Amino acid sequence: MACMNEDGQWIVLMGLLVALGLFFLALIINQSALVGQTTAEGVLEFPKNDIRDLREAVFNYVDASQNTEVQKDIIAISLERKNAVVSFSAGEQQDVSGRLLRPVTIHYNNGVTEYDETVYY
Repeated sequence: MACMNEDGQWIVLMGLLVALGLFFLALIINQSALVGQTTAEGVLEFPKNDIRDLREAVFNYVDASQNTEVQKDIIAISLERKNAVVSFSAGEQQDVSGRLLRPVTIHYNNGVTEYDETVYY
């Protein structure tokens, strides 16, 4: 009994360590995939094209006669089609570096993204 062969115990112990290592690696890879997915979803949820379309419509409104019916239509269409609360206003013309420009304030909120901008146009 004094000369027992203990090589089998080392094989079982190393197998256990390799199994635990693989388990932790699988757990880490699973978590990194989830984090990467939520990051990509955050980028995709930003409504860049919706905001660009809104800016174009607002600037066309400022270039035109600034009819209040057109402003109400833009707000209603944004709420109906994009589920976004929109408000905007154009102030009186001001002298900015020798040019007469209007301050245009745009507010966009779709429940996920809130965007505020003041631009001289």
